This record gives sequence, structure tokens and C-alpha cells, in this order.
Amino acid sequence: MKSENKEKAPRAGERFPLLPKLIATSCGFGFLPLAPGTWGAIFGILVWLPLYLWASPMAVTLVTAAAIIAFTVAGTWASSVSELYWGKDPVRACIDETVGQWIALLPVAGISVAPWWEILLSLALFRFFDIYKPLGIRTMERLPRGYGMMADDILAGIYSAALLIALNLCMR
Repeated sequence: MKSENKEKAPRAGERFPLLPKLIATSCGFGFLPLAPGTWGAIFGILVWLPLYLWASPMAVTLVTAAAIIAFTVAGTWASSVSELYWGKDPVRACIDETVGQWIALLPVAGISVAPWWEILLSLALFRFFDIYKPLGIRTMERLPRGYGMMADDILAGIYSAALLIALNLCMR
């Protein structure tokens, strides 16, 4: 779990630039009370859902994959900047959960009409792996700066996606 200001932030008290703050907090969802990581994952679903409802499965898959790549890069940068203002691995920086949730949604993206519960299951699986950090997820946090912040959630998303793929294969 993230905790606020594990280390003293070198720029604490200074003005945090808007762009990295918006990216790091998933457009401010990280400021919502109680469980900002869950809010970051929910933000990922809320942004993704209109695409899923109105685009073809191929388009959803491609756009989701492109968003994962783009926001992994931007999120790593913004998360690194957030540590300068808020300390190591701040709870408000939840772009890592947003990206991890998008990874968990990839198996659902390729299905033209997935049952609604698969979207909820992707959230539950992702949050399980993100919170409990089994199977090497915790070791990813040891990477420096934003890399560690992003890497553990990326791996949690991969494990969630793998389970959803297995579930969909079993249901065929």
C-alpha cells in the first residue's frame, strides 16, 4: 500500500506544476477521499467505457493498448515529479492504477459484447493484485522513482488480464 510521504519531499511546499499533477492524479481522482488507488482504477474504467460501448472490438483494443503505452511513459514521468513534491510513492499519484486497470481490461476490450461482470471482475482482480502484491509484484516497487510506482501496477494488470483470458477460454 502507498503511504503519504514515506520520505521527505525535496520540493514540499513549492507549487506543483499543473500538467504532471493532472497526469499523476488521473485528472484529480487521486484527491478523492478514501482509497485513491481504487479511484484511479475506476477513473480508468470510466474513461475506457464509452470507447468500449461505441467502438469496434479491434478499435477498443488498439486504442487501449496505445493509451497504456502513452500513459505508462507520461505516468512514469509525472509520478517521478510527484515524488519531488509529495514524497516517495504518494497515495495521490494514481495514474499507475489507471494504467494497470487498462491492462486488466485488455481481454474484455476484444470481446464485442462482454458480460458487464467481466468489467467489474477486472477491477476486483486488479485491486486484489495491487493491494496484496503477490508473485513478485512487491519487488517491482524497488525500482527508482516513477518506474517503481508504475511497474508494480503494470504487473498487477498483467496478472489480472491473464486470469480474465483464462476465464474466457474456459467459458468457450
